Amino acid sequence: MARKSAEDKQLEEYRKLMEPPEVFADGFNWRTIIGAIFLGFIMMPGSMYLALVVGGAGSIGTAAQWVTIILFAEIARRSLKDLKMQEVYILYYMAGLAISSPFSGLLWNQFLVQSQYAQAMGVAQDIPGWVAPQAEEIRAAGRTFFTRAWIAPIAFTSMAVIISQIDNFGLGYVLYRLTSDVEELPFPMAPVGASGITALTEGGSQKEPWRWRCFSIGGMLGMLYGIVYIAIPSITGAILPKPLMLIPIPFVDFTQSLSEWLKATPINLTIDLGLILSGMVIPFWVVIGGAIGAVLPMFVNPILHKHGILSNWQPGMDVLDTIYVNNIDFYLSFGIGLTVAITLISLGKVVKPMLGLFSSKAPRDRAPKPSGPSAWKKLVTNNVKRGDFSIFVAIGIYVFTSAFWITLSALLIDGFPWKFFVVYAVFYTPVISYACAKLEGMAGQAVAIPFIREATYILSGYRGVQIWFAPAPLPNYGSATVGFRVLELTGTKIISKVKTQLVTIPIIIVASLLFSELLWRMAEVPSEAYPYAQKMWDLQAKMACLTYSSTMEGGSLFFEAWNWGKFGIGVGVGVIGYVILLIFGMPTLIIYGLVRGLGQGTPALFAFELIGALLGRFYFRRKFGSMWMKYVPVLLAGYACGMGLVAMVGMSFAILNKMMAPLMY
Repeated sequence: MARKSAEDKQLEEYRKLMEPPEVFADGFNWRTIIGAIFLGFIMMPGSMYLALVVGGAGSIGTAAQWVTIILFAEIARRSLKDLKMQEVYILYYMAGLAISSPFSGLLWNQFLVQSQYAQAMGVAQDIPGWVAPQAEEIRAAGRTFFTRAWIAPIAFTSMAVIISQIDNFGLGYVLYRLTSDVEELPFPMAPVGASGITALTEGGSQKEPWRWRCFSIGGMLGMLYGIVYIAIPSITGAILPKPLMLIPIPFVDFTQSLSEWLKATPINLTIDLGLILSGMVIPFWVVIGGAIGAVLPMFVNPILHKHGILSNWQPGMDVLDTIYVNNIDFYLSFGIGLTVAITLISLGKVVKPMLGLFSSKAPRDRAPKPSGPSAWKKLVTNNVKRGDFSIFVAIGIYVFTSAFWITLSALLIDGFPWKFFVVYAVFYTPVISYACAKLEGMAGQAVAIPFIREATYILSGYRGVQIWFAPAPLPNYGSATVGFRVLELTGTKIISKVKTQLVTIPIIIVASLLFSELLWRMAEVPSEAYPYAQKMWDLQAKMACLTYSSTMEGGSLFFEAWNWGKFGIGVGVGVIGYVILLIFGMPTLIIYGLVRGLGQGTPALFAFELIGALLGRFYFRRKFGSMWMKYVPVLLAGYACGMGLVAMVGMSFAILNKMMAPLMY
């Protein structure tokens, strides 16, 4: 019980970092409409470009949100009228929508269809036309989406975006009301966004001046690091044959140089100052577990190689090739087993509260509460100030969108038993989404049972590739709860979110398509012009085609990678590890971090996260006391903003240079 109490105390700290304001307001107005246009046609191309150049690191993606906010906040101040906190949140939310850039997926689709792996495995010719045209059609048309062959993929993507946005107010909202209102979980990552918004809103006031100071310090750190990490490669890449990278992007690869001592062990390092700040925000024991999971392969892999288990690895392989062959030999099956074990443990922890959640009777070992609504009443009673809508409307939205996806999938895919989709919607999706919402609320981590979709498709007896692209009702709605919690912490009415989507989504659809076209015309995707995509997409294509080939006629390398014994080892390690933590009274959050670390496959991200976690816990927390937990989310938000400001300068120069080049020569 002592261990549990200590862990609960740590989590409760996050709940108390910020309290919702007394007054809620509508954040949508004409200024946010201007913001939507700005985001769609100024910020979106920047985020799309950066995703191809340096990857989808959280600090880079979030940067676009903070850049937008700080620019509009400064414009408003010079107009002698500060933005309201609710307006700032809406800008933040719109920026998140823009970053998603739905049509950037078409760039991946065209690469996949034309990739040597899809061609060699026989996958390419079976990729449906509503995903991408065939490779011959793409090459004949050139690097453009504005041809007849791309009409179906564009229409399908547009429809999927619209329905998905409606879906945001379905099961995700139900889970938010359940985990936040009823269970009062802390949601440790929600104050990151909310604190930054508050800092920018209160920058000109004396209410809590420390917020603006923290944000400014973080912003300066982000700008200084961004000059080295983003601006220099972006600018030099536009004017030189190859970009000048003072810090390797996306990582430094030590695999080949250490292969003599650490055989079959992928070792790389992502050098990102933002990871240190992230390590200070993420619950400490989650970071520790992740670091353990990242380090374990250094000891285990040489042993596995010596005993012939990691047999496909050869000296001279780089980190990506090593990860791929190790997945085939061992880690695909092991990783699935480990994640399944931890997910089932998580489900076990949440099933009991879920069963007793709506009971009006108090447990026998507890005295009944003297006052206050029952759990059921909390769930169905709307907070008028917050602008809640009926929980039954949210359930109706989920039923509608699920029925839509089931019907569409049944129409698009011939020969697949559509009843599987019904099971997904009725049972699997609600259960795993609740488990994910629970973990987001407790530890700031998402979870999903792996291999459910894959197992279903393989065991169904279906033969073909098209099923892998079906819009099956399998989304995990658990992470949506964090967004609703940020909405609440900023005092923004939910109707603001609805209005925002009605205006922003059409702009995003048009802008995303236009700038995907622009980036493709500027250079082949992937290519040296887009180093992250050039480095990582090959591995992603290999793994994707490996999975797709499992439902094709004939043999598949996938079944060489899958092994029930190795899956069982993963399950055993997960269960035994959890039991050991319980026996020795250690925080069980370690096990969730362990899964994250092993799932990453390399120590790339965890070294700097660990540094941040140790500095935060043993230095800054002692120096600043309890206030440190309030300081660091604002620092992280400021850092992301500083990175984004520099990135926008570099991206603008690169795009303008590439656009002007044909005119100059």
